[in-house]
Amino acid sequence: MTHSIVLTFAPPEIDFPALQATLRVREGSEDESELRAMAAEMRAAAQPKAIYSIAFIEAKGEDYAIADGVRLTSRVLRVNLEDAHRCFPFVCTSGREAEAWAGIQEGFMRRFWADALNQAVLHAAVLTLQKHLQDRYQLGSVSMMNPGSLADWPLSEQRALFGLLGDVRTAIGVELTKSLLMVPTKSVSGIFFPAEATFASCQLCPRESCPNRRAPYDPELYDRKYRSTQKLEPHLQQPASSMRLPASSIQNEELA
Repeated sequence: MTHSIVLTFAPPEIDFPALQATLRVREGSEDESELRAMAAEMRAAAQPKAIYSIAFIEAKGEDYAIADGVRLTSRVLRVNLEDAHRCFPFVCTSGREAEAWAGIQEGFMRRFWADALNQAVLHAAVLTLQKHLQDRYQLGSVSMMNPGSLADWPLSEQRALFGLLGDVRTAIGVELTKSLLMVPTKSVSGIFFPAEATFASCQLCPRESCPNRRAPYDPELYDRKYRSTQKLEPHLQQPASSMRLPASSIQNEELA
């Protein structure tokens, strides 16, 4: 049985100087005063949440790993889990409350700022979740992968990831659309795993001018570390209707 844990975070601390720099709002200006007021409103409205589970690695192939009976198909993820016996699937969200607040803002600039504030809340929540996992499970250094961030682990893998967490919609209000995107939009799914060397999907992504880039692109990394030495047979992904989803229980916790 998969045991999922739900975290409800305290009002988020928004890194205002970083936000101000990103939005190019001049210090001491009227815009700064308005942005500070909006940040206070967002902080009062937002109720960020996360759900995660501890999934034990049961088997590994050339381009997949099986965790708690669910096949995760990705050569990069498989290599990253080489020395791991467990991983931590998760979904984290700024919450429907934050999205509702952002949705009622009027005027182009306020809507733009509200979207940036919503993203800042999500970013803070993910960092809080990471620290919670590191402290609670004594993980040391961890890295993260997200479905859809690389062609090697496409968005279609969202179904498998959600299958490791139980009823995500009921637990934290996040649901998958038919196109496998998440609602609320300021949500992120992925897997945390112990890693001696820090990994970020950005290292394998050549996209230029990405606002969310966390690490520089390394054009030689895939061949150096991840390319298989064996000729792989085309794998058959399990359709959602036939995927064996583990039974689950959900535990709620609140982080101060």
